[in-house]
Amino acid sequence: MRNGPRGLESPNPDTSHTLVFTSPAPIRSNEDAGNMSESPELSVVMPCLNEADTVGICVEKAVRAMREHGVDGEVVLADNGSTDNSKAIAESMGARTVDVAEPGYGAALMGGIEASRGKYVIMGDCDDSYNFLEIPAFVDQLRKGADLVQGCRLPRGGGRVLPGAMPFLHRWFGNPVLSWLVRLMFRIPIHDVYCGMRGFTRDLYQRLDLRSPGMEFATEMIIKSGLHQASMTQVPITLHPDGRREHGPHLRTFRDGWRTLRLFLVFSPKWTFFRPGLLLMFLALLGYSLALPQIRILGAALDVHTLLIASLAGLMGWQCILLATLAQIFAAREGMRPALPRLEKVTVENGIGFGLFMSAIGIALIVAVIFQWWNGGFGELEYSRTMRLVVPGVTLVAIGFQTAMASLMAGVLRMQRRSGSSSRSK
Repeated sequence: MRNGPRGLESPNPDTSHTLVFTSPAPIRSNEDAGNMSESPELSVVMPCLNEADTVGICVEKAVRAMREHGVDGEVVLADNGSTDNSKAIAESMGARTVDVAEPGYGAALMGGIEASRGKYVIMGDCDDSYNFLEIPAFVDQLRKGADLVQGCRLPRGGGRVLPGAMPFLHRWFGNPVLSWLVRLMFRIPIHDVYCGMRGFTRDLYQRLDLRSPGMEFATEMIIKSGLHQASMTQVPITLHPDGRREHGPHLRTFRDGWRTLRLFLVFSPKWTFFRPGLLLMFLALLGYSLALPQIRILGAALDVHTLLIASLAGLMGWQCILLATLAQIFAAREGMRPALPRLEKVTVENGIGFGLFMSAIGIALIVAVIFQWWNGGFGELEYSRTMRLVVPGVTLVAIGFQTAMASLMAGVLRMQRRSGSSSRSK
């Protein structure tokens, strides 16, 4: 499609996905959109950046699907700086356009969603890879009470990927692995986390407080929906080859894949910090249990050097656990994750007290060695014996200090700005 909205034809070869028409009849004209007194049931939001090849056919399908199934709706095109005639084509087909200055897939969607008015929102790319004639299946699940209806292109979830529609690396590695990580780390039963066609309620969107401006926006929505215990379901869909001719996909495999993985780590302190910390602490305790009694393994005597390595593992492990705690407190305060009731009961004073107790034990071990040194007239020490007290002592002092400082930092993170505080200063 290059010369305007009339006589449009989908570039996809699949006959079930091909439309030829000459006279579109939009659900709501742009003039009517500004005068609406009531919110429509559905808003279809499409992010757009130079999609003149395909935007017309996508808007027409969305409009026709809603009209034929009696859905009161609107199409909102969130334009992210197009320099072609994408906006003019979309408006001529019945869409309302919104300019979004901040660059990025997520930024465009957030701008479009916030400008939309529907009770339900369905988002989807306007590259003709998603068939907007499948909208009624999403609306049906939303009407039944689902908070989030996720499209699934992968066969495991009942979907279908047509030849040439998805790069080999994305289909057989990227999407399956990232979707598996979501199910493992967040216990979310979604088989295609990167699918860009999905429906959700406006109430859910407002609760999630989404922030990612890039491609990871779609994954953030899935993760936060799971963390907020939203009701989710899947709708199998068919992915068609990208219909654009002027440019290729905006997705960058490794850059956007890393951003998604980074998002997983940010939203899962348990997997990022806590569980690695527990593993390191276990290795530290194992090293101590073998080195303190000088147990021999395969003829090798585990001695002070093993204690030092075990102490290093212990310090790193405890640091990871403290970081997990601080990350959880921050995420709960910012609404990124639900608060943990057990953690909320732990006070700053509890943490400082524990830190001082651990430091006291460590100092006692060090003082015991100093006392032995004093009894020996401050002469040479038997390192193989005294270091068995000094190394644990130094380690416990460090752990205690880290804990006390982290507890104070937790107090800072828990400080909330009181609403209306500025008004009391008047």
